[in-house]
Amino acid sequence: MTFSIAAHQDGRFGIAATSSSPAVAARVVHLRDSVGAVTSQNITDPRLGPLLLDELASGASPEAALATILKDRPDTEYRQLTVVDATGAAATFSGDRTLGVHGEATGPHCAAAGNMLSRPDLPEILCSAFAAAEGELEERLFAALAAGLVAGGEAGPVYSAGLSTVSGTGWRDTDLRVDWQEDPVDALGRLLGIWLPQRDDYVRRGLDPAASPGYGVPGDDR
Repeated sequence: MTFSIAAHQDGRFGIAATSSSPAVAARVVHLRDSVGAVTSQNITDPRLGPLLLDELASGASPEAALATILKDRPDTEYRQLTVVDATGAAATFSGDRTLGVHGEATGPHCAAAGNMLSRPDLPEILCSAFAAAEGELEERLFAALAAGLVAGGEAGPVYSAGLSTVSGTGWRDTDLRVDWQEDPVDALGRLLGIWLPQRDDYVRRGLDPAASPGYGVPGDDR
């Protein structure tokens, strides 16, 4: 019920995802500064994201992290996972009971996966679109997600979408969600267009409030 892409660019990590289920980004997105990006989807176990990031933090490769976490763990046949580390290496896993038409792919500094898809090569389309896109990590992730939607996306309509990144600040510097709406990817694109020009100002407010710009709204009289 989900397709997603996880990626690395210039020390930053990010994930974009969309689904027919509500609030997809609340469950599938797992990011950690300087460590990596992980998605946990299909019949989702959100506990697997932090466990995989712990393995990456200990020095394991994405493939080794998957092997360790999946070994002897129950219900892995229901899980679909992607992992990208700080070198740009990537790995994927889809259990035997992944729903519907499904697939996964890796590319330079990215990994994509999906289930209940209109076509099995959709993750390859996401990775190719990410590789071809230019700009900030958020822009490239959104370009990949939009390309997947244009190529057919899920077998049915999607209703939620999200896009998140980490950049070493200690929090998600971009964390955008459309939790239930028709055409959520379009709505996410509009939200990204509003957010991205302001992102660095909000980071500055957290790191150095005395030097940060004013809000420029009624009531802000600094």
